[in-house]
Amino acid sequence: MRSNVGGEEDQGNPRNADARAQAEESDGQGRRILINLPQGQKYKSNEISTAKYNLFTFIPKFLFEQFRRYANIFFLCIGLLQQIPGVSPTGKYVTIVPLFVILTITAVKEMVEDIKRHKADSKVNHTKVKVLTSAGDWIHKKWMEVCVGDILNIENSSFFPADLILLASSEPQGMCYIETANLDGETNLKIRSGLVCTSELTDPKNLARLTGQVEAEQPNRSLYEFAGNIVLSGEQAVPVSATQLLLRGARLRNTNWVHGLVVYTGHESKLLMNSTKAPLKRSTVDIVTNYQIIFLFVILVCLSLISAIGNLVKGNNGEDHEFYIKADSNLNNGFGWQFITFFILYNNLIPISLQVTLEIVKFIQAYYMNWDEAMHYIDPEMGVDSYALARTSNLNEELGQIKYVFSDKTGTLTRNVMEYKKCSVAGVMYDPEREFGKQLGHKDLVDNLKQGTNSPEMISDFLTLLTVCHTVIPEQGEDGVTRYNAASPDEKALVEGAEKYDYRFVARRPESVTIKTCAGKMETYQVLNVIEFTSTRKRMSIVVKTPSGEIKLYIKGADSVILERLGQNREQREHYDTTLNHLEEFAKCGLRTLCLGVATIPLAQYEEWNRRWVVASTAINDREEQIDEVATSLETNLTLIGATAIEDKLQDQVPETIEKLLEANIHVWMLTGDKQETAINIAKSCRLHRDNSDLFIINSRSPEEAREEIQEQLKELKKDGLVGKSNDITLVTDGKSLNYTLLPDMRKDFIDLCTSCRAVVCCRVSPIQKADMVELVKEHTGAITLSIGDGANDVAMIQKAAVGVGISGNEGLQAANSADFAIAQFRFLSRLLFVHGAWNYSRISKVILYSFYKNITLYIIELWFAIYNYWSGQVIYERWTIGMYNLFFTSAPPVALGLFDRTCTAATREEYPSLYHSTQKSEFFNHREFWKWIANSIVHSVLLFWLPQMAMYFGVSWESGQTDGYLVLGNTVYTLVVVTTCLKAGIEMDAWTWFSHGSIWGSIALWFLFLVIYSHIWPSAKFVASNMAGMSEILLSSPVFWFCLLLVPTVTLLADVAFRAIKTTVFTTETDKIRIAEVMNKEVAVYVEGGRRPISETSRLLRNVRKRFRKNKQRQEEQATMEMDVRHGYAFSQEEAGAVSQGEYIRRYDTTRPRSTCTMPRVSGGSSPQSSHSLPPATRSLSAHTHIPGRIV
Repeated sequence: MRSNVGGEEDQGNPRNADARAQAEESDGQGRRILINLPQGQKYKSNEISTAKYNLFTFIPKFLFEQFRRYANIFFLCIGLLQQIPGVSPTGKYVTIVPLFVILTITAVKEMVEDIKRHKADSKVNHTKVKVLTSAGDWIHKKWMEVCVGDILNIENSSFFPADLILLASSEPQGMCYIETANLDGETNLKIRSGLVCTSELTDPKNLARLTGQVEAEQPNRSLYEFAGNIVLSGEQAVPVSATQLLLRGARLRNTNWVHGLVVYTGHESKLLMNSTKAPLKRSTVDIVTNYQIIFLFVILVCLSLISAIGNLVKGNNGEDHEFYIKADSNLNNGFGWQFITFFILYNNLIPISLQVTLEIVKFIQAYYMNWDEAMHYIDPEMGVDSYALARTSNLNEELGQIKYVFSDKTGTLTRNVMEYKKCSVAGVMYDPEREFGKQLGHKDLVDNLKQGTNSPEMISDFLTLLTVCHTVIPEQGEDGVTRYNAASPDEKALVEGAEKYDYRFVARRPESVTIKTCAGKMETYQVLNVIEFTSTRKRMSIVVKTPSGEIKLYIKGADSVILERLGQNREQREHYDTTLNHLEEFAKCGLRTLCLGVATIPLAQYEEWNRRWVVASTAINDREEQIDEVATSLETNLTLIGATAIEDKLQDQVPETIEKLLEANIHVWMLTGDKQETAINIAKSCRLHRDNSDLFIINSRSPEEAREEIQEQLKELKKDGLVGKSNDITLVTDGKSLNYTLLPDMRKDFIDLCTSCRAVVCCRVSPIQKADMVELVKEHTGAITLSIGDGANDVAMIQKAAVGVGISGNEGLQAANSADFAIAQFRFLSRLLFVHGAWNYSRISKVILYSFYKNITLYIIELWFAIYNYWSGQVIYERWTIGMYNLFFTSAPPVALGLFDRTCTAATREEYPSLYHSTQKSEFFNHREFWKWIANSIVHSVLLFWLPQMAMYFGVSWESGQTDGYLVLGNTVYTLVVVTTCLKAGIEMDAWTWFSHGSIWGSIALWFLFLVIYSHIWPSAKFVASNMAGMSEILLSSPVFWFCLLLVPTVTLLADVAFRAIKTTVFTTETDKIRIAEVMNKEVAVYVEGGRRPISETSRLLRNVRKRFRKNKQRQEEQATMEMDVRHGYAFSQEEAGAVSQGEYIRRYDTTRPRSTCTMPRVSGGSSPQSSHSLPPATRSLSAHTHIPGRIV
């Protein structure tokens, strides 16, 4: 067994000496990994963690996070001051004990949430993988036990547990398919190829005898680059590149197995190097509350100073009453001590109960989301049964204020499934689901071919093209069913689409393909040349020799490039207009299209062209340009066959969800690692980009070009004052351009341009660039952002955004594990924001405001009483009732507000996204609202103290001889405060439930019950105040008390009721109208004002901008071509400049032979797709693109 750490090494062992020497040499120069030997140095473990805490960091991190809240620092200071003897008028433990309880409850909640993260990490770390032993056997190890230098066996459909160098595979010459959707968002499979020197090491015994070393660069973030060498014992160094690198997070596809050598593990793997550390996020409401507490603290200090000064002045005037108020002989009577006394007395202006209430409310709100059946996704076919999951409850209210949504594409918006839907052949549409026009199904096309109607020759060419012009490899499984392996899901969909017409692709040999026609006839086509697809060419061609001996060119590609290459004869363009109309019809359905063409090539013309092709393919200088020029010369004078339509399946209701987000005034940005054309196609399909929207594209090759493009487009927007507005524009840019546009001197202009667009699409971006874009928007706009994704490549942006949402129903759980919230489908995002987000925000806002209100209303009365009692510091309330106020008598109403209050039903909020505007603009919690509630509480406290005080001004006596005192006044005021604050909660409630009624009336009843019991337990219980004995009889038998109980709350709340009534009836908001309509069971739609935006002045100004952007012919032509591509969305997503070129790739296979006996000519995977220096001498003059009839290349 191999290990990274050798323990006690044998000093005389030459292998260990070699290891030490290599370890020393590797310092600062990269790393050297020994093959099948102990490593000379220790590397990072393969164990990963996405959790916030561990056993050692929990206490310091938790305390740091909690004491970032100024309220907790404040209460800690108060609690410590109360320990000073003779200073606290309220007792020693009334603050420190509740604070300890609050921190304990919060700590338990944090532990519960973090344990879930640890469990998810543990599931990944304990996944098993096969590791090679020194004896040549495979044993199962956990991912966390994998070490650098281990040789692993990865089986089909498995994820790679670390970054590996591909040694060998079950495919010819060490090739394998990998899916990198988790890394770059691309749906198409990519090909990786092993080195010549290791590709035949398929037997584990031989693999265990392999010795040598791998020289690799230091771990870095670059996903697409890798430089290294492999030096086998007794052989020269062989270069290793990204062609042989299998990254953690990628997945093996359509390949039985691969053998790989581990080079980077754990947090040194490229995937995790692109991740960011899990941040400690805080909600905006929490931050604003923090600032408000600072202001209240200043007010508290001022009140304490005023009271201490008042006490000092009264004392200097000879009005010292301490001798009968306090019996303690060791009085602290100095000004400083008096200040501390009043500071402690007024400390409850800042509610300590707020933190407990918020933790309870947020915790239960999180479970509302977890239990929501409307966000429960079940897919029996995929074995998915997933609820939404709130992984943290600290950010519940942030969901109601989202302004920007950053979304991944692959797996988030799309399903990664391509399906052939319909076609147009010779001007006839075959669409079994067509709603308007003549409906013809797939069977009708076959019938036309067999009966010789509707251009049978063209139908035959159409079906031949589908089954011949591609790079698909057929593979027959053990069950006899043929499965197709493809680097492009589009091509696979076309080949599977041909099966709908009983045309089947049967076999591929190095120089031919065999198909089976609908008549059951086997036909073999000799492959002469393959002209590859690139994003510049937007087409793929294949030259074949048909069974009849004809040489034909079959071509497929975007309509913008195929239609312009048609011949001028009537037969060649006969169906041009009809096909174009069909393309438009396909595009309206959101389908991705390809135009198909054919040309018959005379033998002499082909031989002359092939000579030029060989020369171009082997050119040393300007090879790409020469190849493109020669290819273009053949791809002309085409005959239009028709078009195909493929559905790139979106997740359910994605277009509707994005439309709702846009209607809610949320900017939606799509950040993807996929190609630009694919990204634009999906943007159109999901209604992120609309046909009438303008398209701004930034594809820059230098900083100067990027600056010029940004400033030019920004200048046009500034002319009409459109900067910063949500204009009907879609901005498209790529990762290379972002390298320039994110430079410090361009960031400001670039983000100004981006925020002036309705939608932004960033393609070919790395995970770090995704995070940079999120951070840029946060810094520039200060808006609350949300990132959503499903792959490991989305973790960085999920963690960078204010709110991170992971898709949990798809492959890979790293995004969901790192996110704040997890949902199974993108469509649930609308409910998460518009229902739970809006409700949570309004509820949390009311909880915070009401908590400050009720505390200030009660405790500011101490100030009014201080005026009355000569600033002595005497407390008006009994000590235990002060603590009970927040604990029992007013604890339920804020919980009712936080859990059950709502303005509109969930169905209404989902149907009318414009209702989200009010919470998005933070209308319910801001500085103005906060101080409005503070002013309200002060006014209420004045009435609640001075009205009873005036009612008892002349004194009250009872038949028993008892008279009123300060506690009679205090308990009367206390009763009025409890009644008034509870009724105030009722006034603020928009929805009354049984819990709402219980919280209000129950709290009032609980106080009276407590008063009766508390008045009768002394002297049985010595810990209670003796002067509270009989207090209930004194109060309840007093007409003044009952008079105050009826009059004072009514007078106090009269203005609030009037304000609420006027606001609801005169200044009615859209939300109020809908709430009233729901209560009265009326139609809601007529009250909705914020529907879809009408054509405005902005639209007119944008038309002017569009005209100015097309001021020169070149731009107009480029824009026209791009707009055609965007409208029709051509389907092609192959890897370009990959490990193996398309032409070379299809010539490596002979599917008629068993894999174990395949003897294909070896081609080094380390060479570029078009290089010739790696070919055998006899064929060195030929390119991998080239094939001369009769020879295998």
